[in-house]
Amino acid sequence: MTDPFAGVDAALAAARDAWVSAHSGGGLADGVEGAPLAALNAAMGVLRRHVEAVHAEVAAEVARASRVELGNAGLAKKQGFRTPASMIAASTGVSVGDAARLVAVGEATAPRPTLTGADAPAKHPEVAAALKGGRLSVAGAAAIVGMLDRVALRTTPDVLAQAECTVVAQAAGLGLDQLNRILQRAEAWLDPDGAEPREDELRKERALHLRRDRSGAIVLNARFDPETGAPIVTAIEAVVGAQLRARGDGTGSLLAEDDRTIPQLQADALAAMCRHALDCDAPEVPTGGTTVVVRIDLDALTTGDGFGVIDGIDQPVSAATVRRLAADARIIPCVLGGDSEILDFGRARRLFSPAQKLALVERDGGCAGCGLPPGMTQVHHLRWWTRDAGPTDLDNGILLCTRCHHRVHDDGWEIRIDGTGVRARVWFIPPAHVDPTRTARLGGRARYDYALSA
Repeated sequence: MTDPFAGVDAALAAARDAWVSAHSGGGLADGVEGAPLAALNAAMGVLRRHVEAVHAEVAAEVARASRVELGNAGLAKKQGFRTPASMIAASTGVSVGDAARLVAVGEATAPRPTLTGADAPAKHPEVAAALKGGRLSVAGAAAIVGMLDRVALRTTPDVLAQAECTVVAQAAGLGLDQLNRILQRAEAWLDPDGAEPREDELRKERALHLRRDRSGAIVLNARFDPETGAPIVTAIEAVVGAQLRARGDGTGSLLAEDDRTIPQLQADALAAMCRHALDCDAPEVPTGGTTVVVRIDLDALTTGDGFGVIDGIDQPVSAATVRRLAADARIIPCVLGGDSEILDFGRARRLFSPAQKLALVERDGGCAGCGLPPGMTQVHHLRWWTRDAGPTDLDNGILLCTRCHHRVHDDGWEIRIDGTGVRARVWFIPPAHVDPTRTARLGGRARYDYALSA
């Protein structure tokens, strides 16, 4: 029998070594900086994932020993709990929902008994291997298992197995929010017919509640489907992005000294747009000419089968929604490199054109470094215009937010572009003081797109 704690023991030893290394120059209270602290943080993450993997296996056994047919003889009820999830929640201090997810992951990744008494492979073997190897958290495993189970009846076993391999491989190094972006694309690709019913449900649930609290503040609580919310998100992000860029323009303007938080900037942007709507003679709201950009394959648009994506919105939308958006004069399709559009200008001009930025949005998806939406980015030369005589061409451009731009220039990061055009891949190479191996990290849209659809 394989020792389930072997991975925990190895991860604990590595974490202990990292702790000693981090303390070698003092103590954590004295302020550990740089690589030792980063290594300790990474080691703690691996240790936590290994412990979670063992706990998921235990949770599955608790559920099996508490199955309904055992009645009051089941383990959970004998211990005084209604369900195995409530028993696990009480022992760990997590919510019943989190405990239920732990049980679900344990059951989906444990070997399955057969009628002969032998064990069959786990329902999701790739998820099980990644979980046991400390490469995947329980939360990430639960998200992947949930997506695969939702589409299982609407695709073939071979495609489902390939999808499991793909999303598990892409999950490495991603937080749960980032992984969910991939899973949304994967689900739309695996079950394109399911996109429109989901949109119908979201559309029915759209709402905006206005109220005044006791202090006199006006409270807005809103929920929008992707189609309704896309223009709102795009407009607000454009205004906020322009103000964030102004902070770092070096002109000494009042905006450059602006200390408002992002939520405050977003609230002020919404107020500015509403004031503009009430008084058309007011100065135009500074959205920078931003439009809602919708992307879809031509075949999907023509046949109506498939899905598209809206820049700045994670949830894919159906082809029917794309067609409705295309009929809106204020929302334009993204057309790259037509006969009348020159996407490479060489040294003839310094600033990138709107058409070039559209092309770079197709490649980078927004900030190539951190994933902020396109409205909060600017196009920067990889080889500087002045210092390196860099051309204003697509292959020399990259979309970056202000923070990532400063990080690249000030901290010694390098950027490599593999391939050409909008299908090229962007790689960020950390300096040696961040990663001694200088392992390249994938950036841009490719990091979050569903690889199986490529």
